[in-house]
Amino acid sequence: MGRKRRRQRLPQEPVQALVESLSHDGRGVARVDGKTTFIHGALPGERVLFVYTGKRRNHDEAEVVEVLEPSDQRVPPRCPHFGLCGGCSLQHLDAAAQIGYKQQTLADAFAHIGKVEPESWLPPLAGDTPWGYRRKARLGVKNVPRKGRVLVGFRERKSSYVADMNSCEVLHPKIGAALNDLSALVGALSIANRIPQIEVAMDDEHCVLIFRILDPLSGQDRDKLCSFARKQDFIIYIQDAGPDSITPLDDAADLHYALPEFELSLHFQPADFTQVNSDMNRRMLQQAVELLEPEASDRVLDLFCGIGNFSLPLAIHSGRVLGVEGAQELVERARENARLNGLENVEFHRANLYESLEKETWMKQSFNKALLDPPRSGAFEILEHLPHMGVERLVYVSCYPGTLGRDAGKLVHELGYRLVTAGVMDMFPHTAHVESIALFEKN
Repeated sequence: MGRKRRRQRLPQEPVQALVESLSHDGRGVARVDGKTTFIHGALPGERVLFVYTGKRRNHDEAEVVEVLEPSDQRVPPRCPHFGLCGGCSLQHLDAAAQIGYKQQTLADAFAHIGKVEPESWLPPLAGDTPWGYRRKARLGVKNVPRKGRVLVGFRERKSSYVADMNSCEVLHPKIGAALNDLSALVGALSIANRIPQIEVAMDDEHCVLIFRILDPLSGQDRDKLCSFARKQDFIIYIQDAGPDSITPLDDAADLHYALPEFELSLHFQPADFTQVNSDMNRRMLQQAVELLEPEASDRVLDLFCGIGNFSLPLAIHSGRVLGVEGAQELVERARENARLNGLENVEFHRANLYESLEKETWMKQSFNKALLDPPRSGAFEILEHLPHMGVERLVYVSCYPGTLGRDAGKLVHELGYRLVTAGVMDMFPHTAHVESIALFEKN
């Protein structure tokens, strides 16, 4: 019988280190006794005292206990819950420096993963304010009797526990200032122990709260929820099983967001994927259209098209746009959005873009331009089809530098494209999340 591995005892005394860089998740990186150490709360150039929180074979993990020599880029966190709450990781870093860090993260992904480099860099794209931007969120809910209240908020950093927080600076103020009210509401319900989460979805005017419930609501519960919704101007939905069970408690919401630059309005359902930052979404769409340069003679392919966020703006300037999405409900929403906006030169199809596409009729068509906006897993499987379909100009929007770097390597080294330009978009300020955009052209 093998011997059980003993858990290594962590040193208790603080250790001093000089921080060299930031990791992809926003932790300071130092070399201590020749070993890489990731230090939460530390910034590049700082000399800090830290304590170990974990030791691994190839690296150690630690937490700052004192900053001895602070970086000139360090700023006081605006949120009193920063450090406990896992919703943000970079509030202690100046907003402009955050964008520079994200640009470097993208550059590293291109260089180290894809072995490519853009011919030029786009100026970083940022919004007017890095606060109160978040319009989509999934908030944890937990009744904690020893604290005397229900906790509503993001999870704690590196923990499944709900953070004990009273407000949130990155959530839209409508919901960020209402966490205590939500706590009191859930605490007054008969099923206070059976509500694990509240999902937030906002459009330009409305705020929807989707309560996930594990037991049925009583009549009094419904009355309390309805009264709260009227008083606070929320629209409440209930989810008692899977996503298909989401239904309005009272009247359904007609959610939509405007794209004034394109004279468009897109409708969506509360559980649909939409960008969390509406201001940055508008800026991103403008940049994507400018990079793709659609003209009346173009046939444009939009893969992972969702509800038509890119497809419809592109259709304003293109001869024909075809969007493909894996979820049938989003395809139907995209078609309805095209109809409501009077666009007849765009069509939508459902297909799993990670599986064989040989039987898809749209695959036999030709397109000279394309836009990809894949999930975190990237678009590796679909890339090889692009040259055969005639794609000469490609805009790739990414939510994860690692897969963009990988896919850029394939496009450049195997499929005959050039990486013309690329840059970051600060869709999630104060987090380590990196949204980016890249333009490729066929050689």
